[in-house]
Amino acid sequence: MTLREHIHLPTGRRLAWWALLIAVLAALLWLAVRYISPAPPRTLVMSTGATDGAYHRFGQRYQEILRANGIRLELRPSSGGMENIARLNDGSVSVGFVQGGTGLLAADPEALPESTALRSLATVAFEPVWIFTHTLDLSKGLGPLAGKRIAVGLPGSGNLHVARQLLAIYGVQADTGGTVFVTEGGMAAAQMLQERQIDALIMIAAPQAQAVQRLLNEGRMRLASLDQVEGLAQRYPYFRPITLKRGAVDPARDLPAADVHLLATTANLVVREDLHPALDYMLLEAAKQVHSQPSLINRPGDFPSPRDTDYPLSDQADRYFKHGQPFLQNYLPFWVAIYVQRMLLWLLPLAAILVPLMRVLPGLVNWRRQSRLYRRYGELKYLELDLASRQLDEQERRRAHEQLDRIEDEIVRTKFAIEISDRVYTLRQHIDYVRAQLDRQAMQKRAPAAPGP
Repeated sequence: MTLREHIHLPTGRRLAWWALLIAVLAALLWLAVRYISPAPPRTLVMSTGATDGAYHRFGQRYQEILRANGIRLELRPSSGGMENIARLNDGSVSVGFVQGGTGLLAADPEALPESTALRSLATVAFEPVWIFTHTLDLSKGLGPLAGKRIAVGLPGSGNLHVARQLLAIYGVQADTGGTVFVTEGGMAAAQMLQERQIDALIMIAAPQAQAVQRLLNEGRMRLASLDQVEGLAQRYPYFRPITLKRGAVDPARDLPAADVHLLATTANLVVREDLHPALDYMLLEAAKQVHSQPSLINRPGDFPSPRDTDYPLSDQADRYFKHGQPFLQNYLPFWVAIYVQRMLLWLLPLAAILVPLMRVLPGLVNWRRQSRLYRRYGELKYLELDLASRQLDEQERRRAHEQLDRIEDEIVRTKFAIEISDRVYTLRQHIDYVRAQLDRQAMQKRAPAAPGP
């Protein structure tokens, strides 16, 4: 075997070190996969609203979009935004719709993000305050509703919360002066109004809600147009003044017959802070597909929006509205992009460790081998000095030969860098020289003494 072959062929010990290094890296990779960058779950639970309401219809469209990307979205109907907030806070759902004016920032605009585990991804729709009556003129305010039967929304709904607050501004209180608050909402409340079981209905919902569409197209119902919408929106920042234009509902029938001034809140898409970031981006893409279309009261592209949220905007949503969805998801299917992204997330830190290590490791290995070579030189030098200083007996020479054989065997089995090959050869020549010295000393001892004169 030539010296070059001797230097470059791997040894069993070298393979063992590489196997150990690979095992350590594999363990680090497993820890990263398991704890640092886990895959997003394939099932997500959303709290929506009444089954005949806009929230639930929105949820059904989200369900279709997420299903096409390999994610099962489970929809849980609710009484509305307040129940959705309760479910989000107790962790029974991960995403839900929340009505503007009912969330944390509506109560305290200066609230700190760490005071809640909930985050807004976007506002996704205007939700006007629809106030329908048979004949009442409410343009100057809601005072004429005192003493009437008013449907204000289901218990636990954001509709009920905001309706009570709005009526209280005008001094309209339940069980005062014959006023009755009927806790019904949706299609049931619309039917009660049509059948004159109630005198008025306050409904906070997107224009797409079935009950809103039913009453808008009724023609006989009076939709309140409030003269004070600007002042109310100034006083309560979660309200926004909007206008339902004449003829927007049905131009052929001139519905409505005049511009209608309405108050509106915004519907928030809210998630738990611990939701996987990839699902935040997926929900935002779904929101873009569902809510970017025009309606009776908004223009194309108005939603989803990062403005006027009822909870702090999530970090992922902030990046989404500034830069769009992650680069890989623009070009790859969702799960392929996730796997590639996770792989990069694992490999980049490992590369940051391995590149310097691979630079340092050969030097350390060479230093260790050189130190082994120098130790053998030291052993050989000590043996040579001992041999030169005195006459060894037979047993000592045998042990010296065994020591020389061991040193030579270790040198033969050890892989050395090519740049120190000359020192390896020199050491082996030195071994041969000391061995010859031992043999010469043994021959001198066995030789008969010269005869005297």
